[in-house]
Amino acid sequence: MTVPRTMDAVVLSGTGFENLCVRQVPVPEPGPDQVLARVDAAGVCSSLLMIVTQGADFVSLNGWDVNRYPIILGEEGTVTIARVGGNLEEQYEAGQRFAVQPAVDVVPINHRGRYKDHARGVNKVGVGLTLPGLLAQYILITEETLAGRCLVRLPDEDMPYFAAALAEPIACVYAAQQHHLHFHKQGPLAPRIPKAGLRAGGITVVIGAGAMGRMHVEMALPYRPRLIILSDLVQHRLDNAHAQLCEKAACGGVVLTTVMADQLQATVSEVSEGKGADDVILAVGSLDALQHGLGLLAKGGVADFFSALPPDEHKVTLDSKLVHYDEVTLVGSTGGQPSDLVAALDAMTSGQIDPGSYVFSVGDLEHCPRVLKMIQQKQIDGKTILYPHTQLSHLQFVNRWDTPREQAHLEEHLRLYHSYPGR
Repeated sequence: MTVPRTMDAVVLSGTGFENLCVRQVPVPEPGPDQVLARVDAAGVCSSLLMIVTQGADFVSLNGWDVNRYPIILGEEGTVTIARVGGNLEEQYEAGQRFAVQPAVDVVPINHRGRYKDHARGVNKVGVGLTLPGLLAQYILITEETLAGRCLVRLPDEDMPYFAAALAEPIACVYAAQQHHLHFHKQGPLAPRIPKAGLRAGGITVVIGAGAMGRMHVEMALPYRPRLIILSDLVQHRLDNAHAQLCEKAACGGVVLTTVMADQLQATVSEVSEGKGADDVILAVGSLDALQHGLGLLAKGGVADFFSALPPDEHKVTLDSKLVHYDEVTLVGSTGGQPSDLVAALDAMTSGQIDPGSYVFSVGDLEHCPRVLKMIQQKQIDGKTILYPHTQLSHLQFVNRWDTPREQAHLEEHLRLYHSYPGR
């Protein structure tokens, strides 16, 4: 594979959009225990907004000063191996395709002096944070990522690039739902049996009908709750979700109901006969929605703080009686683990989830700042896929995406000096 000397990358060099740009940087040379990979497709996660707007103050940077040491962003993507370090030649070879798990549960190995207190107490790093990110034409896969087993081989070499890039957000959804824990008893004298996941035969509420909320609905179906209630403030988002998922839910024996936020409390009360919901997933970064969601829980219910709240709105008022008398559980998750990425890839391969139905727009790296501003202004109702080796005059909006559309798109827009393997 021919690798150029320089590449385009989305670089953050301070706080705010004025310090976010696409620039030419040298293509890194892998060390003996590193791998260089070509980025085939990358997603744009809304969490990037927190990094851009908070800069060096973002908690997961662990003291890394982006003003002194700019970072390449990007936590969603899929890669093809381009060059392999000398010590890894028996493990990897050029042309192999992988998904990347960005949350790396490994202590820093490189640049420890750039972290607070020389990385003392830091036991987790992240791709697109202090490790090179995926919003670039090439990515250096460092020792941390490899030690954490965060380079995950695709189950199908013919998996479309966009699908492999969406494995990470789907893995986040899968991991979050696995944090739910319900206890089952066969009788008064029987032992409690814990079971991970949403309560089968129960009522699940998902607040927020954006892309991640809809993913939660689709990934919830195998747990077989009897009813899923999806709520949002915007009617057309609910209409889109209903059209996308209602028939699939019914085929799995699950009823999907969509309601506006002001009708949610009454709906839950009616369908549960006043008992409440067994699982409430907060898939929107709103303090009001979170507080409202806590009031929907049934006894023994689980509330999932899936979406992060803004820094100035992160403190929640909790009635301790909910925890003590109603025995509710509050859970959260931030990213997934390699096993979750494997589960997400398998879910797409098996048809459990349709990744193409979540793609809202496609573009190249130059479109990243615009996409982030659109996310900030709530103008995007889906995922954006950026193809780093393409050149487009404008961001393209689509109703859905699939392999033929992707292949046609790449054939039209790939830069002449790059080539992707044919399928």
